[in-house]
Amino acid sequence: MRHYKYLLTCLIALATGWLVVACEEQDIDRTFEGPYFVRFTDSSLTYKESYSKTIGIKVHNAGPQLDEAIKINYVISGTAREGKDYAIEGTRGTVTIPAKQSSGTINLKLINNANNILESQTVVLTLTDVQPSSLRVGFGKEGLLGKSLTFTIEDDCLFSGTYSGARQNGAYVNILQLSTNTATLPDIAISSLDCKTYTIGNWNIGMADFFGFNAIKPTFTFVDNGDNSLTIPVQSNADLGGDTLSGTGSWNPQNRQITLSLRWRATFTTPSGKDSVGTITFPLTYTPQ
Repeated sequence: MRHYKYLLTCLIALATGWLVVACEEQDIDRTFEGPYFVRFTDSSLTYKESYSKTIGIKVHNAGPQLDEAIKINYVISGTAREGKDYAIEGTRGTVTIPAKQSSGTINLKLINNANNILESQTVVLTLTDVQPSSLRVGFGKEGLLGKSLTFTIEDDCLFSGTYSGARQNGAYVNILQLSTNTATLPDIAISSLDCKTYTIGNWNIGMADFFGFNAIKPTFTFVDNGDNSLTIPVQSNADLGGDTLSGTGSWNPQNRQITLSLRWRATFTTPSGKDSVGTITFPLTYTPQ
């Protein structure tokens, strides 16, 4: 009896092993038979409305590169308003993947119409058809994977964004022994958490000799008074030790330019070796990029 049980166990083990090997061979031999497809590289993207650079939305061919261009049509929906919240640069409704390349780009430009009402809008892009017809749109049984992309535009505060800063000449250049040329610096961030108090990310504009290095990015805050006037409240700055900053400014609603008179109150050493407290004014201008 034990002999039969042993024999039966061996037969079951052999049969199970054959099934496992057969499945493994089928899995190994299984290859993707197509059709190849095009899809959005991302399913969603989110940007602040103050972002000023062109945003490239990628559509890629998930198959081998072709010797001919791939043309893909798409439609636009969502809550954002074209021409007021965003604009499509180039041919609207069609994106092309050039021959011998794997991806094409839909170029989207945000329009900064910030008004301190913090809401979000969406731009929904949906691929509809593709040429050559050997390709399909999207992946999966219904072709839904990668067929659509939701682009969310987050509203921003009125003055938030990326600016180019300029430091104008003044009497201070001789006192601090700075260059008399007007200095400029791009990519300066201005941000706010409450649309009332803003932080300027850098005012080291052509003042490397003063701060020691260009890499030092001193900051200060200003307050929106609600009538296009700005106030720089008295504040200390870690890069200036115990010295204080204050000042006034204005915002031009026509070109969105911010003009500030930053006053630096500090202790100076006179040629005779005595300490003297004085105030130096830096005229600064920040222009949206």
